[in-house]
Amino acid sequence: MLPSMGLTARPGSLCNTWLCHVIARFLTISYNSTALRLALRDAHFTPYGGYSNSTASRLQSINTGRSSHVISASSYSQFIRHQPQSDRHPSPNIHCKPRDSKNEINLNQHKSGIDPTYTMDTNQENINQLLEKLEALLKKQDEFSKEIQTLRTEIYRLKPAEEKQVTSPPAEPVKTQQAPPPPPKPIAPAPVKAPRKPSNAEKFIGENLISKIGIIITVIGVSIGVKYAIDHELISPLTRIILGYLFGAGLLVFAMALKKNYEKFSAVLLSGAIAILYFITYAAYGFYALIPQALAFGLMVIFTGFAVLAALRYDQQVIAHLGLVGAYAVPFLLSNDSGQVEVLFSYTAIINTGILMIAFRKYWKPIYYSAFVLSWLIYFSWYVTSYQTDTHFALGLGFLFLFFVLFYLTFLSYKLLRKEQFQFDDILLLLANSFIFYGIGYAILNDHETGQHLLGLFTLGNAVVHFVVAYTIHRNKLADRNMFYLVAGLVLTFITIAIPVQLDGNWVTLLWAGEAALLFWIGRTQRVPVYEIMSYPLMFLAFFSLLQDWSTVYNMNFQETLDLRITPVLNIHFLSAMLVAGAFGFIHYLNNNAQYLPEPAARKLPPAFISFSIPAMLLAVLYFTFRIEIANYWNQLYTDSFVSINQDGQTYPSEYQNYDLMQFKMVWIANYSLLFFSLLAFLNIRKLKNQLLGFINLGFLVLSIVSFLILGLYIISELRDSYLNQSLAEYYQRGAMHIGIRYISLAFLALAVVACYQYTRSEFIKTNFRIAFDALLHTAILWVASSELIHWMDMADASQSYKLGLSILWGSYALLLIVLGIWKKKKYLRIGAIGLFGVTLVKLFFYDLASLDTIAKTVVFVSLGVLLLIISFLYNKYKNSIFDEPEP
Repeated sequence: MLPSMGLTARPGSLCNTWLCHVIARFLTISYNSTALRLALRDAHFTPYGGYSNSTASRLQSINTGRSSHVISASSYSQFIRHQPQSDRHPSPNIHCKPRDSKNEINLNQHKSGIDPTYTMDTNQENINQLLEKLEALLKKQDEFSKEIQTLRTEIYRLKPAEEKQVTSPPAEPVKTQQAPPPPPKPIAPAPVKAPRKPSNAEKFIGENLISKIGIIITVIGVSIGVKYAIDHELISPLTRIILGYLFGAGLLVFAMALKKNYEKFSAVLLSGAIAILYFITYAAYGFYALIPQALAFGLMVIFTGFAVLAALRYDQQVIAHLGLVGAYAVPFLLSNDSGQVEVLFSYTAIINTGILMIAFRKYWKPIYYSAFVLSWLIYFSWYVTSYQTDTHFALGLGFLFLFFVLFYLTFLSYKLLRKEQFQFDDILLLLANSFIFYGIGYAILNDHETGQHLLGLFTLGNAVVHFVVAYTIHRNKLADRNMFYLVAGLVLTFITIAIPVQLDGNWVTLLWAGEAALLFWIGRTQRVPVYEIMSYPLMFLAFFSLLQDWSTVYNMNFQETLDLRITPVLNIHFLSAMLVAGAFGFIHYLNNNAQYLPEPAARKLPPAFISFSIPAMLLAVLYFTFRIEIANYWNQLYTDSFVSINQDGQTYPSEYQNYDLMQFKMVWIANYSLLFFSLLAFLNIRKLKNQLLGFINLGFLVLSIVSFLILGLYIISELRDSYLNQSLAEYYQRGAMHIGIRYISLAFLALAVVACYQYTRSEFIKTNFRIAFDALLHTAILWVASSELIHWMDMADASQSYKLGLSILWGSYALLLIVLGIWKKKKYLRIGAIGLFGVTLVKLFFYDLASLDTIAKTVVFVSLGVLLLIISFLYNKYKNSIFDEPEP
């Protein structure tokens, strides 16, 4: 019997019914063929012509089953060969007969003389029948497999259309083996157009914009009318104030009456009424003195509280926005230059307090932004135009701190209570509030005689304020980590610059550099990309600020300011520059650390630009920091060397300065450049192995070497001449250093050449600079040798013979290059030598002969002639080696 497979046809699905029918037929055939194979596999032939009982029963079941299955004799032979040895016939000479109920023999029958030939023929006939049936079953099974595969493909093709049908035709029996035709696809109904809605812009203009414009125009019209009446004295001050209050109160009552049916329009009217009440109260106290100060502030507090409650009750920003921001315009609309700044700032502080109260309930950013910008704009404009240190020092600092605290608390209130994540504008707002307070506060203290000594304490005070906030946030877990990192970064920034500020350091540069390093560290280590993005402009600001500091500080050494002296290295400017370099070095380390890769959102600038600009600024700061100190040291010595000599008979005294000091300055700058780039080369070759840095470093090395050969050796020759001439020796020292500086400089030059050679052998450079290095090396050797020849001829007072000596030197060096070119098989050396010989001959005929006597001419001609002969001999002797060598 076919075992149940759990297959049921889904009602109403023709495809599923057909599929179940085919699968049932397939499983029936598979079951019979499998049973036949098992019977053949388990068939145990007895030596006396019979099957085992189990085998006989299986064959009988298959023979009487629902379908037949026959295999060929060859297939059966292969089947038998794959059976275990124990299942095969034990001997080819023994013939077996299946054991069944009709034809069963045993050992007694065999012994009694039953004919074995009859049994063999019968068994063979039965086996052939079974094999034929098995072969037929296998053929049908293959056909059904193909039919099932075709049906499966058709089902998958029709599946989306079938799912869209609402009803399906009833299942019918499958009559053919072909797949049924696909059901017709349902026709989608035509889309019904929705009724057109009114435009959002139209809704905004009709319900919001027109009302706001109307109330603004109304307030402006009333203000103009009142101002006209005041200017022409048509209304007394008391009447003006009373009418103003009546108009504001009436507008307020009318707005509240409309709230039930016209809430948005009522909110606009209410905000205008509050602005009018602010206006009138300020005018009554500030201009007409009709009410005392306490009453005026009390009324403003009441109006502010009412505006806050109304804004929260209406849940409309427009009330707070027009009411509070409109109140900022009151002092400027009715200003009479009374100079009562304490009233103005107290009035502004009250408005800011109202904003703080709103912030505890709702965080309406447009209102906060407007209040922030207007408050600091009012304060800054007053500081620039009206601030006087003697009169406003305490008042200015007091209100500056009050505004800072109010906006700080306003900012923190919503973030801490609502646990809102930081946004980019939040960070800018917090930083702007902190640095506006610090910048203006620093300027106020710096202009005060006593405050100048409190700048460091003021800086530390800023750090303490931010530390208290950061500690509170961290201990009570009031906000996310980004806020904690930002406030903690402000603490570190102010602590870092406290000492330089106290010592009159470049605090702006340090502030920007420290903040850039802090933000970059937070952005990379804590994976907050907005901080990293903010650090990039700060890096450039710090770099250019440092350049400006150098230009203003180190260019003040002239005769009129002899009292201004900067101790080399041990000064605040050098310390500031090193701190900036440390910040850039820290940023460079993080940028190249594989553990702190930038976030995708921080990759707005090209990575190659960032990877280049950060180390470039770092190297520039390091290089120029020491170079400026060297230059400043010699500049101060040069300034101090000023002398005024009034000789007999002179109307005006003669003024002199030791110009040799400026020559020493340029030589030491050249030596420093050679040393700096050489040490950078060794560091890169042994540790960093950066290819881009290698190319840049190699370029600066070559530039430094060429500059020294062209300019440095010339300046050194000038120092030698000064030593030999001893000009102004009674006032200035002309000692052995004028001569010894030559060999100190040559040592730095040799170090730079070795650094270039190391680069040519470095694997990470991946560029062949051998020919270029050989050209640089031999040019430097010839140049230095020529300078040294002239130097010693001048020292020996034989300067007239240097032309002859140079020609012989150049010719001899050309011969040396020929020998090296043949020995090392370097064609370019030989070509260079020939070119050098050509230059020497041109020099000889067009420059040397005019100034040489007969003996000198003879010597130079003979020497050069011999050199040419030697060169020719070498070419002839080694022509095979020279002209058969491969091209470099």
